[in-house]
Amino acid sequence: MIKKIVTSLLCLTMAASIITGCGAKGDTTGANTGGQVAQVKSEGKTPKYIFMFVGDGMSHTQINAAQIYRGNNTSGEVDTKDLNFTQFPVAGVVTTHDSTSFVPDSASTATSLSTGVKTHSGVIGLEVDKKTVPESITEKLKSQKDMKVGIVSSVSINHATPAAYYAHIESRNEYYDIAKQLGESGFDYFGGGQINQSTGKNKDQEDAYKIIENAGYKIAKTKEEILALDSSAGKVYAASPVVQDSKAIPYAIDTKEGDLKLADFVKKGIDVLDNENGFFLMTESGKVDWAAHANDAKTVIDEVIAFEEAIQVAIDFAKEKPDETLIIVTGDHETGGMTIGYAATGYDTAFSILENQKMSYVAFDEKIAELKEKNPNLAFDEVMPLITENFGLIPSTSEEANKEENKALVLTDGEYKKLQDGFAESMKPEDQRTENDETAILYGGYDPLSVSITHILNNKAGIGWTSYSHTGTPVAIYAMGAGSEMFAGSYDNTDVFKKLVEVSEVK
Repeated sequence: MIKKIVTSLLCLTMAASIITGCGAKGDTTGANTGGQVAQVKSEGKTPKYIFMFVGDGMSHTQINAAQIYRGNNTSGEVDTKDLNFTQFPVAGVVTTHDSTSFVPDSASTATSLSTGVKTHSGVIGLEVDKKTVPESITEKLKSQKDMKVGIVSSVSINHATPAAYYAHIESRNEYYDIAKQLGESGFDYFGGGQINQSTGKNKDQEDAYKIIENAGYKIAKTKEEILALDSSAGKVYAASPVVQDSKAIPYAIDTKEGDLKLADFVKKGIDVLDNENGFFLMTESGKVDWAAHANDAKTVIDEVIAFEEAIQVAIDFAKEKPDETLIIVTGDHETGGMTIGYAATGYDTAFSILENQKMSYVAFDEKIAELKEKNPNLAFDEVMPLITENFGLIPSTSEEANKEENKALVLTDGEYKKLQDGFAESMKPEDQRTENDETAILYGGYDPLSVSITHILNNKAGIGWTSYSHTGTPVAIYAMGAGSEMFAGSYDNTDVFKKLVEVSEVK
């Protein structure tokens, strides 16, 4: 009885953590004492199947925004709706700084998660001297336990986060060299986005797809080929046949019926990797970050929900092998300084307004670009109906503005002018757009019209942003399954790697 009381007190005093799995075996305090994380020994079973999910740019606010969007905003009944991973029995908080800044990038933070070392922003899989090569968790599991390894991403497969799990290179921008290292890794499954700069920056190098094939990989490029993959496929790279910006899978909000989704690539990963020695599958939702960079809240929320669907695939797998499966969900850093609450809306939120958005900022940019090409003298009055159609925003002079159900979507004079100004700036060639501190804050390098639209819609919903870059906000971590108690508490991102090493019993 006394033991139970002590255990309960320890759980209640967890710093910045939510633990519903206090009955787990072992010391699960994970306390941060004097700057050092208390070493927590796992007394549970060693996981044979490990799923690592990384939401790029996903911190507490991105997660909470999805919970609010799917929840209830009725007065007196306000409530969020949990996501599957927010109900995991173990949760914690992870700091994200790198060796150069408290506002890190994806290369350095993914390197910390995959290798346990701090490094410079922009550096992948190398220590702070940019020369020493640390052994990644994927390399350890492959060499020491002969586990199969898979890497999935919704963005290009040679982007920073997925690359940190198979490559070691001084600059994340060396896409071609990273792609070559994919073939050299010997890992078993790659899936999701295509290769960015597959023939090099100047398009004069041997095609990276050919190099990867020569390294013994089957490259599945059609939906039919990908869906047919199973454990007999050998080493395989399943490249999405449909891509959007920078060779990435389309945003969830833009996905057409029949398109492969992130969840499909996780499912195929399981089919390819499942074997008697087990596997490690890292899955990145990279476009949470991209949408947050552009301050597009609805697209962010839809990406988090699509991420949840991918995580559900792992949860369903774990139901069949609960004592052998570990699932971890975290972010690498926060993007955009996203907040629930905006100055002009005070204590009110109206996330239902976001339901009026029908496409991402990227898809809208493409639509406007097509109109510009057809009509270089395109007028704002010709574009405003498209804004109403795809984002719900209504001019005050419109008959629709008089309807009570549209009240929250009616543009003020100031908002309407902001759209006009954004359109005027957008119509200029990129090299002739106004460059000063004010426009940098207003548009952040994104198309002036689309970012003005999303800002107005977001603000009306009660969402604010502080940046077009990353922030230093800590991220959440959630875990379930074999050894999950190790991941409770408040600690640094390098300790995620160390805990994985401990729980998987490698050196």
